[in-house]
Amino acid sequence: MNLKLGVTILVLTAMPAFGQAQTGGPKAQKLTKADVQKIVQTISGDKTKMQAYCDLAKLNQQMAQADERKDTKSLEAIGLQTDNLMQRLGPDYVKLLDGFEQVDENSSEGKEFAAAFDSLDEQCK
Repeated sequence: MNLKLGVTILVLTAMPAFGQAQTGGPKAQKLTKADVQKIVQTISGDKTKMQAYCDLAKLNQQMAQADERKDTKSLEAIGLQTDNLMQRLGPDYVKLLDGFEQVDENSSEGKEFAAAFDSLDEQCK
C-alpha cells in the first residue's frame, strides 16, 4: 500500500466518524515501532478486524480511482463505507493513522512502519 496515499485518504474519511473525539484534543503522539507492531498484531489476530482491514484496502483503491476521475459522489459513498470499517478497526487504529501524519514516508522510520503493514497487505491477497 502506498503509505502516504492510504493514510491521507483514511484520515480524511475517518474524521467525520471520529471527529468529536479529536476536536480540541492534543496533537497526536509520535509513533513508535511498538505502537505499530501492537496494532498490526491486533488486526492480524482478529478475523473480523483483518477482514475490515482488507476491505479498507480495496476501498482505498476505489477511492483513489474516484479521486482521479473527480467523482465526488463516489468519494462520498466510499467514505461512508470507510467510516464503518474504521469503527470496526477501533480507536487505536485511528490514533495510529493520526500519528502517521508526523512520519516522513521516505525516512527509515516511515519505511519500517510501512513494512509492518505490508505483512497485513500480504494476508489480504
